[in-house]
Amino acid sequence: MVELMVADIIGTVAFALSGFYVAVKEKLDLLGVFIASFLTALGGGLVRDMLADRPPYTFTNLMPTFLVLGVIVFSIMFKLHQKDEIEKTFYFIVSDTLGLVSFSITGALIGLQAGFNFFGVILLALITAVGGGVVRDILLNRVPLLLTSEFYGTVALLVGAILFVFAQFDISGYMPLMFVFTFGVALRLLAYYKQWNLPKIG
Repeated sequence: MVELMVADIIGTVAFALSGFYVAVKEKLDLLGVFIASFLTALGGGLVRDMLADRPPYTFTNLMPTFLVLGVIVFSIMFKLHQKDEIEKTFYFIVSDTLGLVSFSITGALIGLQAGFNFFGVILLALITAVGGGVVRDILLNRVPLLLTSEFYGTVALLVGAILFVFAQFDISGYMPLMFVFTFGVALRLLAYYKQWNLPKIG
């Protein structure tokens, strides 16, 4: 589906840029910057494909890697790392949200194709969307954003849950997917700007 493919590309770029900023803040060298960007953008998909017992898309298609390399080169050339808090700009938040939701949908659909149960489908949606960032943060000894950010991973879980329910009632096709996509994007943006958070203990 063209719309989801475009959203995937936007998400890959946004996640790679996020990894780039984290790497620069941690003062990593050029290889470290590439690894952080690559993991953030594509790490979740790698884990997803291994769990679903399918050839990793990143290893059979060059486009994702070229996108990550392009983001790094572009960011260095235009010195984006010297701009303050670009990760909080409207355009970055929107592109990051598009990536989060489209990756969640991709993960859930692959889980359904693999015959996973409810838990497997929502877990694959979550891993695809945020797994790369979690791996990156663990490598850099940081608390994963997933565990502290407002309604981030929750959106991926809800997207996976809705798609699983749709599958049980044989609801499929363009319109249901666009509904889920629109719902996920709207919820994430609303949660971000309203600063919604899950309850914390203590």
